[in-house]
Amino acid sequence: MDSHPTLCAAIRDRIANSPDQRITFATYMDMALYHPDYGYYSTEAVNIGKQGDFFTSVHLGPDFGELLAEQFVQMWEILGQPAAFSLVEMGAGQGHLALDILNYLKLRYPNFFAALKYIIVEKSPILRQEQQQRLQGFTVEIKSSLEEILSNSIIGCFFSNELVDALPVHQFILEQGQLREIYVTLQPESIETRFIASAQSQESIVNSQRPPTPFTEVIAEPSTPRLAEYFDLVGIQFLENVYPEGYRSEVNLAALDWLGVVADRLQRGYVLTIDYGYPASRYYNPRRSQGTLQCYWHHQRHNNPYINIGQQDITAHVDFTALERWGERCGLAKVGWTQQELFLMALGLGDRMVSLSHTNQPISDLLRRRDALRQLLDPYGLGGFGVLAQSKGLKETETFLTLKGFTVPQLPTSN
Repeated sequence: MDSHPTLCAAIRDRIANSPDQRITFATYMDMALYHPDYGYYSTEAVNIGKQGDFFTSVHLGPDFGELLAEQFVQMWEILGQPAAFSLVEMGAGQGHLALDILNYLKLRYPNFFAALKYIIVEKSPILRQEQQQRLQGFTVEIKSSLEEILSNSIIGCFFSNELVDALPVHQFILEQGQLREIYVTLQPESIETRFIASAQSQESIVNSQRPPTPFTEVIAEPSTPRLAEYFDLVGIQFLENVYPEGYRSEVNLAALDWLGVVADRLQRGYVLTIDYGYPASRYYNPRRSQGTLQCYWHHQRHNNPYINIGQQDITAHVDFTALERWGERCGLAKVGWTQQELFLMALGLGDRMVSLSHTNQPISDLLRRRDALRQLLDPYGLGGFGVLAQSKGLKETETFLTLKGFTVPQLPTSN
């Protein structure tokens, strides 16, 4: 469980050169994941898949991508089958999902495929290389940021699968009913008590009883008024008699910034966000007093972001209420919100499960595929993910057309 020494040195330098010798957790998380030379997603440390640090719906086979493709076809039809339809995948990982979608559309929907312009937005240089290699049989534009896409230029759909959870988050804590922010600073030589108050700043250094690390935490005033404004946005009020002392969680301001850029680039069409998370009322439940931050290393899940620095993934659940309400301010109308199991069932996953009994596959292959489909539906796993659809620029008649993935799924039949 070694940290990347050069990355740790870069973070130490950033702290040492910052006012009060501290940085927000969002800055720390951004460097740990996205430092251009040493961050987790920028180096060969990133390891996605069944044998890696974590896996997604994509790694269970092509069904997830093929069912998404069915939804994209309907979006194209609702928009009047434009001659050019852009599908913008944000955070495309190793390119598996793009390959599944493109293969399926080329085979099943040649007219849509002919109109399709597939664009990937990927920050990681290592993953961009993998995507180029995997997708070399198709015409795909790969960009390093949304800034490379012109404002009001996209007719089609922006979509992401497990992207927002990896955007850097601010961490906060409640002290005597007041909102305070958790910062990252350098570890003192010894910490004898959990809270050490500075006589001048009244800050508190937190000893989380974690393994030795160069870094520790310090509590101070919020770095930006946007933290308090965020809770006004999602309708959460931290009352002393409801939330316990020391209540701790996260705020994803980067998600709002990201969605604002997406809305600006979209002229007409949809935004589809798939990720694990909750509405704000569940996310900030008083009983969830330690937040949702998680780290993944070799399929081991833990909550210590100060070890394996640059070698592990760091994530936090998504607040879908924030995406809905901020989207409205940015001109995005909510189309629907559901869970992945219902979304995929409505798109035909149930019928795929029934059809397995009519195939001539070897029994081992059949059981493997049936297990994969069930994992996509598991309400305590991937099936419990949230799926949010938003739209912009639709005609009034188009707004009445429900996306298939958000209809009540029909029970599959064996006939």
